[in-house]
Amino acid sequence: MGASTKGRNPRRMVFALAGLAVVIVVAGVAVFRLTKSGPAHAAAPPSVPVVATEAGRHDVPIYYDALGTVMALNTVAIRAQVTGQLVSIDFRQGQDVKKGDVLAKIDPAPFKATLDQATAKKSQDQATLIDAEKDLVRFRTLVVKDAETQQNVDSQQAKVDQTKAMIDADQAAIEAAQTQLDYTAITAPIDGVVGFRQIDIGNIIHTTDANPLTVLTQIKPCVAIFTLPQDDLGPVREAMLRGRVEVLAYDQNDSIQLAQGHLLLIDNQIDQSTSTIRMKAEFPNQDERLWPGEFVHIRMLVTTRKDAVTIPPVAVQRGPDGLYVWVIKPNNTVEQRPVDAQTVDDKTAIVSKGLAAGEQVVVDGQSRLDQGVHVNIRPASTAPQEAG
Repeated sequence: MGASTKGRNPRRMVFALAGLAVVIVVAGVAVFRLTKSGPAHAAAPPSVPVVATEAGRHDVPIYYDALGTVMALNTVAIRAQVTGQLVSIDFRQGQDVKKGDVLAKIDPAPFKATLDQATAKKSQDQATLIDAEKDLVRFRTLVVKDAETQQNVDSQQAKVDQTKAMIDADQAAIEAAQTQLDYTAITAPIDGVVGFRQIDIGNIIHTTDANPLTVLTQIKPCVAIFTLPQDDLGPVREAMLRGRVEVLAYDQNDSIQLAQGHLLLIDNQIDQSTSTIRMKAEFPNQDERLWPGEFVHIRMLVTTRKDAVTIPPVAVQRGPDGLYVWVIKPNNTVEQRPVDAQTVDDKTAIVSKGLAAGEQVVVDGQSRLDQGVHVNIRPASTAPQEAG
């Protein structure tokens, strides 16, 4: 036992223990540094490329959309008011005509003869009246001298009155004959466009013909009939109380504006079978871009939201709890924020709650985002095209 203890060197053992302690300390420092800095760099995720835009503040017009049908303001079937031979047609099919323009003429000869007869009859009765009045004067003179009876005077007075009545009847016959003669010229009762001619010159035209001579439609101005859900009735009526309600008409593709007009009237009852209500808009249509029977898309300006916070509709996402947007914070991280939003059209959505003007929202790349993720804002041309 003593020999063994004697063989060990205490100084060497001290140096060995001190060296081991230094190695342990160095190793501990290295492990601490690796734990504190190295793994953090390895775990840091890359930034997600996104496209973003800034929420703006604008006055936004609110339109109600509907599908409508164009109708002529007035449609008139042109018919003869007297029967006779059609001797001339004074319009071209499809021609614009003015009120009072002569469209066709019926042979006036029979009606002119009737007028002449009525005029001659009146002249005859006027001559008879003059003779009867002279006889009445003579009878009154003789009755004063007791050379004539009062009965004969009264009888002569009756003849005078009867002749005057006949003259009045003659005048009425003249006016009737003149009216019939005037009807031989068929005129346009309104401004409009003439349609197809359905009776040819030389034919006998009757007042009872099933087919009219032509149909005249007034398209300047014209109207469009459309329907809206009954829930829209209140806002539309309020808009009418404020003043003139603007209505725009677009083509069937809803891409080209054809006309601008105003709301003319709201129907007086709701269609209970469809829960809709009919409305009529009027358009000046001076360029004739609207045509009766045409289908058009209607956009009616109901109100304007003043100083509304607006973003593109693609920025608005729908989740289990409702609508939300991804908002980019100043440190380039994102947060999911619930909003109250209303889509106005394919370019504009109004945010009434949850977002302020000037804040940035993600419009492309939403599918790769999570709460607190760092983002790299890229131009729209270089950012990945992902559905949000």
